[in-house]
Amino acid sequence: MKWKTITETVWDRLKKEQRPIILYGMGDGADKILKVFEGYGIKASGVFASDEFVRGHDFAGFTVRTLAQTIDTFGENIVIVISFASQREQVLEKMYELNVKFDVVAPDVPVAGEGVFNLEFAKAHEKEFDKVFQLLADERSKQVLDNMICFKLTGKIEYLKQGEDDKNEIFTGILKPTANEHFVDLGAYNGDTIRELLSYTDGKFASITALEPDKRNFRKLTKYVEENLSGDIVLENAGAWDSDCVLTFAAKAGRNSKVASKGIETNMRSVDSVLAGKECTFLKMDVEGSEKQAIFGAKNTLKTWKPKLNIAAYHRNEDLFALILQIYEICPDYKFYFRHHPYVPAWDINLYAK
Repeated sequence: MKWKTITETVWDRLKKEQRPIILYGMGDGADKILKVFEGYGIKASGVFASDEFVRGHDFAGFTVRTLAQTIDTFGENIVIVISFASQREQVLEKMYELNVKFDVVAPDVPVAGEGVFNLEFAKAHEKEFDKVFQLLADERSKQVLDNMICFKLTGKIEYLKQGEDDKNEIFTGILKPTANEHFVDLGAYNGDTIRELLSYTDGKFASITALEPDKRNFRKLTKYVEENLSGDIVLENAGAWDSDCVLTFAAKAGRNSKVASKGIETNMRSVDSVLAGKECTFLKMDVEGSEKQAIFGAKNTLKTWKPKLNIAAYHRNEDLFALILQIYEICPDYKFYFRHHPYVPAWDINLYAK
C-alpha cells in the first residue's frame, strides 16, 4: 500500500513551513485544527472565507479576509489550510481550483474522539489495516482504503479525488436494494437516506424502522414519513447504542449531534431490542461516532439476518479498520467494500457489506 511509503505527515510539514499559513474557513473544524497546531507548534498567519461570508469580523484572533484581501496582505506564496467540510459541488470545485493555483492541504481531524491520524497511529495499527485490506472484496475498495489513509496522513486533496466514487455505483452494482427490503435506519436525520433508498425501489419497501435522537430532526423525519409514506413503519426519537438506556446527548440540530458530557438526556436503543427478532435486510448507520456501540447493539440481528450494510466509517480515527474487524468477528460471511463519495475532508467514507 502506498501509505507505507509516506515519511512526513501534513502536521510535520506545516511545522517546518516558512511561508504564511492561512486557514480557509471558520467554525468547529478550524478550532480543532488550531488546537492541533498548538500541540505541534505550528503558527497560523491568517484566516479567509468565501466572499459572501466576510463581514469584517474576527475568528480566533484573526481578521477574516476574502481571498483577494489575503493575497494583497501576504502575496500568493502562501499555504492554504482547508478548515471546514463540504460536499457541495460548487464548493468542492472551488477547493480543487485553489489546489491548482496554490499549495493547499486539508488536515484531517476526527469528528469524534481525540488524537490525530498520524504516522505513529497508522504504524501502530498496520496489522489491522493489512487484515482489512485482505478482507475487502474488490480492488476499488483496496484503492479507496489506501487513498484515504494517504489523505489522512498528508492532507493532499488529490488523494480524495483519486478515491472518489458516485453513490449510484454502489447502490446499483453492489447493494441492489429491492422492493422487499426491511430497512433499519440509525441516525435517520430528516429521512434523507430513506428517500435515497426508495429512489432505487420505486418507493416500495417491506418495512422501515428509523431512529433519530435529535428532536428537531425527528419532527422533520416524522413530517416526511406522514406526508409521503404508508405501511409498516416504526419511528423512534432515540439514538442507537449497545443497549437500552438514557445518555446525555449534545443536540446540534444537524448531522453532528452526538453523545457528550453535556446536553439533553436522550433515550438510546439497541437494534436487537427495537426489532425484537423482526427481519432486517438493509441496515444503515450514521451515528456520529457511536457506530461501535450500535454494531454491538445489532449483534443478534447481524447473525440472524445478515442484512446489507451501509455504515459511516469516518467519524473516528480507528473507523477505517475497527468497524470491519468488529463486524467480521460477529459475521465472517460478509463481503466488505469501501467507498468515498465527494466530500472534503475525508467525510462520507462508507463501509458497505452484503
